[in-house]
Formats: sequence, C-alpha cells, structure tokens
Amino acid sequence: MSDRHDTERPPQAQEHQPGDEHKMMPEPDYMPRYPGSGRLKDKVALITGGDSGIGRATSILFAREGAKIAFVYRDKDEDAEKTRRLIEEEGGKAIAFRGDIGDKSFCDEVVAKTVSEFDRLDVLVNDAGEQHMAEELEEISEAQLTRTFRTNIFGIFFITQAALPHLKKGDAIVNLTSITAYRGQPVLMDYASTKGAILALTRSLSKNLADKGIRVNGVAPGPIWTPLIPASFPPDKVANFGANQPMGRAGQPNEVAPAVLFLACADSSYMTGQVLHPNGGAVVGG
Repeated sequence: MSDRHDTERPPQAQEHQPGDEHKMMPEPDYMPRYPGSGRLKDKVALITGGDSGIGRATSILFAREGAKIAFVYRDKDEDAEKTRRLIEEEGGKAIAFRGDIGDKSFCDEVVAKTVSEFDRLDVLVNDAGEQHMAEELEEISEAQLTRTFRTNIFGIFFITQAALPHLKKGDAIVNLTSITAYRGQPVLMDYASTKGAILALTRSLSKNLADKGIRVNGVAPGPIWTPLIPASFPPDKVANFGANQPMGRAGQPNEVAPAVLFLACADSSYMTGQVLHPNGGAVVGG
C-alpha cells in the first residue's frame, strides 16, 4: 500500500457534515485489495452511510464478494452516485436511499423497499454517523447533542428494528463503534458517548438474538481517513491526523472493510457480541 496519504495530505477543512469524499485531498483508498471469493454470494446487504468512507469501501467489497447492496446516505448525491457506479462495476446490483436515519419512518421505508426490490435481507451494517468538535462540555448545545445521538444511536435502533423481522438464522448485524468508546475523546464527548452506547447495544443485542441464530458484532476503528475528518477538525489537525498512532498514520477505509466482511460472512460463524479493532496498533480493552 502506498503511503502517499500520509506524506501528501495538505491542511483542509469542509463546512458541512458528513463531508464530501470527492473534495478530500487525497481521496481515501476504498477499493478492495484482493479478488472476491463468493463469501456473500446471493446475499443482500443494507449498509447505512454507504456513500463514502468506510461505508463506501464496505459496499464495494461486499459487491465483489457477491452481495446485492442497498445503501443509505444523508445528502451527498455525487458521492452516492459514484458508490453506486463502483458497486455495479463489481458486477453487483445497487439501490441507494437518500435521507436521515434519525427518522424512524424513513428507516421503515428503506427496509421495506430493500426487501421489495431484492426479496430478502441477510446483512445489516450500521455505519452512518456524525461528529462535532467541542473543546468544552458547555459548548455542546442541546441541538448538537440531540442531533448526534439521533444519527449515531437512535438511527441504529430504528433501522435495526425495521430489519429484524426479515433476518433469519445465519444472518448478521455489524455495528461500527469506535476506539473512542474505549479511550474517550476530549473534544468529541457526545460522539464518544454514542459510540459507547453502540458498544453496549452490540453486546446486549447479541445475547438477545443468540437463540435465533442472528449474530451481532462490532468494529471499532481508530483514526480512519474519511470525510468526517475534514468536516470535523481544524485544517492543522487534519494534516496530522492519525500520526500519534503506534503505526504512525491514519488508516484507510479499505483497511476497515475486510473486518466488516469477516463479521458479515460465515467465516465468523462462532462469533457474536465481539468487536474487532483496526486502529493502527492501539491496545484497548485489554
């Protein structure tokens, strides 16, 4: 893998969440590194936040592994169209849904239309999220707190509630939590709190669904080069993002997507309630 992303990342910022991938310099690595092996052949996967970042990389990888893809995105139409095209270039079928996963009726509609289009649902990946930097707790407004929790945790409840009637024995749910759930983050206190809630939900739901044969696991990335980064931090922080990790760099979305794939497919058939940690060498939860 080239290290151009670590040596040529200029200071940059974006004004709106969740950020535009096509405006990032350089663009993240999202393409899978290896040929597919049919690990999701004939499966249908629903992926939130699928237009960019980890969600895009996961969507493309799943398509390469044989899945049909439904993905949800907030409002970045250009990024979503590119993701759809990349899925189709892998030979996959794709449908995209534009909207807010914090809206329960939207989540119900997404699941209903996915099942109507593809006749089934086998894998749910809860990836969508947002974060907003605040130096002090008092800076976090009620509106920001509500918005962050509604997107990051309410949205997971809503879409998972809609999906569960269609999931069956052998199917999988993969939730994206974060290293911040384990270590905290002093300028992302509300975001880190939602990621802790996702971790607790993953463990709790895995026990609730174990007797039904539906596995629930999580992935807790460290610093990953996605549109959330220039949309969240000042330009100087973006330029050095990830440099404090043991491996000395930020990760790429296509370094996280294989962990999601592992938990989504039968390779992880004896795992539920667990979390994988692609984070550049940080030891957490030990």
